[in-house]
Amino acid sequence: MTDPTTPAEPDASVDVADMAAAGADQTETRGTSSLFPEAPRRVLGYDKAAVDAFLERARQEFEGEPSPDGTPYLDAASVRTAAFPLVKRGYAIEPVDAALARIEDAFAARDREAAVATTGTRVWVERARDDAQVLLDHLSRPRRRRFARAGWLRFGYRTDEVDLVADRLVEYFETGRPITVDQVRAVAFRMQRRGYQEEQVDALLDAVIDVMLAVR
Repeated sequence: MTDPTTPAEPDASVDVADMAAAGADQTETRGTSSLFPEAPRRVLGYDKAAVDAFLERARQEFEGEPSPDGTPYLDAASVRTAAFPLVKRGYAIEPVDAALARIEDAFAARDREAAVATTGTRVWVERARDDAQVLLDHLSRPRRRRFARAGWLRFGYRTDEVDLVADRLVEYFETGRPITVDQVRAVAFRMQRRGYQEEQVDALLDAVIDVMLAVR
């Protein structure tokens, strides 16, 4: 397995609200300023109030403001798994997802900086290496046996598609073959009867992203 690279210094001046706005069209919706474009007609989009509330919570957390309602600590994983109701006249999904990816990167960089300041770069890198080795051991299992299967008559992720992604990730960890966090985030699989359990595959991909962000 190749060694993780030394983590780069994050930009401490990053502004979560600015990152959300970057690349998003500033549009006027019903007379009010909207951070993201609205989804096309007949296409559902993310509930605007839910997205706006989450972005405000992310801004408060990133800037160190205490949560007025005692909302649990927000980190990179929380941003990655954020979900919003789908409604008519909601925000277009793609630009919101792109903004959330940038915010996740900012939170990961912040957490990395704090950990390095506390434990030192060497400990941080060794921890990332250990996590990567655990993932590599799992991904290196024989094809069609890498994850538990869905129950009889139930659907799961197609085993051949998951195995192809797993092979690609093995190459990343063993040889350093380039692959980006965004590529892992964008992975999607078709379904089949008795396929791999979705929860297990999703959890491993989340762990891969965590490691990649840790050494980014």
